Amino acid sequence: MPNPAKTEHPVLEPIAQRWSPRAFADTTVEPAKLRSLFEAARWAASSYNEQPWRFIVAARQDPAGFDRALGCLLDANQAWAKSAPVLVLTAVSTAFKKNGKPNRCAEHDLGAAAAHLALQAADLGLVVHQMAGINPSKVQALYGVPDGYEPQTAIAIGYPGKAADLPEDWMRAAEGAPRTRNTFDDFVFAGKWGEASGLF
Repeated sequence: MPNPAKTEHPVLEPIAQRWSPRAFADTTVEPAKLRSLFEAARWAASSYNEQPWRFIVAARQDPAGFDRALGCLLDANQAWAKSAPVLVLTAVSTAFKKNGKPNRCAEHDLGAAAAHLALQAADLGLVVHQMAGINPSKVQALYGVPDGYEPQTAIAIGYPGKAADLPEDWMRAAEGAPRTRNTFDDFVFAGKWGEASGLF
């Protein structure tokens, strides 16, 4: 079900088309499309070109692997994400390779890579739902995530499904709710904090 953003200024089409539904069709995502998603993520900008992001991929064609990834999500996310064809767990390297100093931008850079992935997905007719609701210690233990890396989020990937198939009323309502965003004056400043830039 498309749910394009009602933008006030021109943007690239995948930006307008990208959204985060919870309903997924029972359709396998082609490996070639998944490769394109991670290629897009690979070319995200990062501090000192560190590329601190890591992705663990689980597809429903491997039931045991998929269930292991699903089990790392919080219960509220498992309820709908179990229908996604692909789950991805993310992590970051917390220190720079070149000097071992903390990389305070690692999570920012993972976000950039995940955004690239999501926009590439939108361009390919896929939908992506990113989640903070994971159990990081469980990810660490089940996947042997080494010291120096921290699990961060999860990503569900697939083709859009039907809101009616979602398990909770609030989920079904959220799928059809209008998409909203803050005004530009809320986040684009000039001169000092909280002072609208005047650009808009």
